[in-house]
Amino acid sequence: MLGAGGLVGAAWEAGILHGLAEAGVDLSDADLVIGSSAGAVVGALLASGTVTPAELYARQTDGADTEPAVRFGAGTLLRYTLAVLTSRTPEAYGRRLGGLALHARTVDEAVRRATVAARLGDATAWPAAGRLRVTAVDAVDGTLTAFDGGQDGVGLVDAVTASCAIPGAWPPASLAGRRWIDGGIHSTANAHLAAGCARVVVIAPTAMGNKVVHAPARQGAALAAAGARVEVITPDAEAKAVIGARALDPAQRGAAARAGRAQAAAHAEAVAAVWGRPAEDRD
Repeated sequence: MLGAGGLVGAAWEAGILHGLAEAGVDLSDADLVIGSSAGAVVGALLASGTVTPAELYARQTDGADTEPAVRFGAGTLLRYTLAVLTSRTPEAYGRRLGGLALHARTVDEAVRRATVAARLGDATAWPAAGRLRVTAVDAVDGTLTAFDGGQDGVGLVDAVTASCAIPGAWPPASLAGRRWIDGGIHSTANAHLAAGCARVVVIAPTAMGNKVVHAPARQGAALAAAGARVEVITPDAEAKAVIGARALDPAQRGAAARAGRAQAAAHAEAVAAVWGRPAEDRD
């Protein structure tokens, strides 16, 4: 499970994955990868096999800014807050932020899609059937969908573009006859979608939750209560300081990736236990 967290959160995820692989726990062999927003980009690259965790990490530390930094104004932040306060369900929250997204002035959809396509590089086709799921929220009714390549006419680039469509920052994506916004609006990790899986590792750049959006730790606890072996990784103090309020600033990617790589050592043993055997026994 790879959660939402902007460009900087994606870099931190890449650092965690690389650090775990260095410790002998390579999560790229997962049977199922579910990505939301930032995690959709990382998940698509990981599941496609077009890059290794080390190469994914290197992309975050090369100093290249793939898109402009985004900062929300006070008005947009207020609308997010009001959406939480006036919603009782994730769907209601999604509808309110969908309304924001549908009326916001942003770049053209085609421009945004081209930016996401550039981030994915060679990862343009869905991997083996069912191995990757990419979440997005319907901008009109607020429901969550996990695209997996089985929907007619929904390509991987389009699904990831939809999953990354942060309300107020980027335009809703048009696919399957609907408009879609960021998959992290429903919950930051959407770890509940792993229900039924025996072993689950949740890597979530955003640890917080509220009365509407369930926190990754809460969802991980529910999976564990149902019998799964679960490890939830969220940013430590150093990573939080790097990500801060600049999750959409590409200039922070390198620092976030390095923070994730350093943090991974503290989780390697626990992740190896979930994954099946101690880190030192893995090739």
